[in-house]
Amino acid sequence: MSRTSRLVVPLRVLLAAVFGTLLVAQAAVLPAVFRQMAEQSPDLHPLRWPLLGLAVVVLACVQVVLVCAWRLLTMVRDDQIFSERSRRWVDTILAAVAVAWVLVLVACVLVAVAEGLSGIAALLLVVLLVGAAVGLLMVVLRALLMQATALRTDLDGVI
Repeated sequence: MSRTSRLVVPLRVLLAAVFGTLLVAQAAVLPAVFRQMAEQSPDLHPLRWPLLGLAVVVLACVQVVLVCAWRLLTMVRDDQIFSERSRRWVDTILAAVAVAWVLVLVACVLVAVAEGLSGIAALLLVVLLVGAAVGLLMVVLRALLMQATALRTDLDGVI
């Protein structure tokens, strides 16, 4: 068993734990946080429900990424990662990251318009920067995966 194959099970445990934590956050934590935000910051009170909706959908995008990572781990375990099927999962990750990034941008604009450049708006700007970095990293990794898949296909044709 290769070192990579031995990491599949612990990674799956972590992915499942993160997925479950995100479900709890979507169902219980976020509504409480946004209720408290609305009570403490009158400027943001009208944005309570739109921001809650955006936050829930952003976390759903993260959950989509987790599901895709799970599927890619299955492909790694089965030594099928260098196939065209893996491209679909990576493309889905890219789409989820893009959707989440746009939603965070919308939230950032809403908060900045409502209360100016506040701590929340600054935090959302940081999230935007991290999201952009993750998205660009995924584009590079996708290109590397496609190149490796082409090389593997060529090698299989030679053998």
